[in-house]
Amino acid sequence: MRETRGKEREDAYLGIDTSCYTTSVLFMDRQGRVLSEARRLLEVKPGRCGLQQSEMVYQHTRNLPDLMEQATAGHRFRLLGIGVSARPRPLADSYMPAFLAGQGLARSLAALYQVPLWEISHQENHLEAALWSAGGPGEDRFLFLHASGGTTDLLLAERVGDRCALTPVGGSLDLHAGQFVDRVGVALGLAFPAGPALERLAARHGEIPELPVAVRGLQASLSGPCTAALRALAQGMAPADLAAGVQRVLAETFTRLIRNGAAQYGVRQVLLAGGVSSNTWIREQVTEKLAKRHIHAWFAEGKYSSDNPAGCAAYAVRHGEGDV
Repeated sequence: MRETRGKEREDAYLGIDTSCYTTSVLFMDRQGRVLSEARRLLEVKPGRCGLQQSEMVYQHTRNLPDLMEQATAGHRFRLLGIGVSARPRPLADSYMPAFLAGQGLARSLAALYQVPLWEISHQENHLEAALWSAGGPGEDRFLFLHASGGTTDLLLAERVGDRCALTPVGGSLDLHAGQFVDRVGVALGLAFPAGPALERLAARHGEIPELPVAVRGLQASLSGPCTAALRALAQGMAPADLAAGVQRVLAETFTRLIRNGAAQYGVRQVLLAGGVSSNTWIREQVTEKLAKRHIHAWFAEGKYSSDNPAGCAAYAVRHGEGDV
């Protein structure tokens, strides 16, 4: 039994996110500061590029008790409210079984402790985490690029009442950015998910090959660049050079989508989130290229770019404390 008697109780809001490849919980105080957090990547067998939904649910169900024990160790929280990712996107028909694990725990705790529960989408969780950690954009209308293993969406964000309304305006027509990274990364022998390892490999590049970039207006295709990358690998391209080429494709794809979206919707600020946007080289390239067009890029803090529940917790804090 953990010894917490005598410790002063801490007011806290809980955020929970059970995405495709990460189980995560986070406690935040009434000022929006992180008190504790715990997360765990789901286990994927070597050589595979993903999991079935049933396996995700099983691993989330197994992970949540461990992570809650880790996050509460040494604390005595007085729970004030809970935020949870309940579906992939803020759409009526958006559904994915993986989110049932976190949603079920959140509903149970809210009922037990008689505290408010706020259900948002995983995409809104990324948006909220980015706004919370980046401290901007400050404008009421801006672009939001969500780039991960399951999403490459360009959205128009507009502050309406107590939340940001997200309107899809563009993105990838086929592969998502994270799928592109993972398919090439696994082919290179990297562990899934391959993003961090591919970034480290790319840092050792000699030349950066010019793989094809396919963007037309607000739509992009990543299947062609992925095919070209795998063909280049089969023809003997150096792994580090290929990894750098993948980064270049994504940086250029993001830049063109954002540039075109900014022109079409008359905005000058963009917020980027999702695991792929945590890549330092991609961040630097996108920031530099957009600045030349007088577009300011905001990024979620690195550790809160990939899947995490900070946005759920921040959303709960904002609503629970009446700052809406």
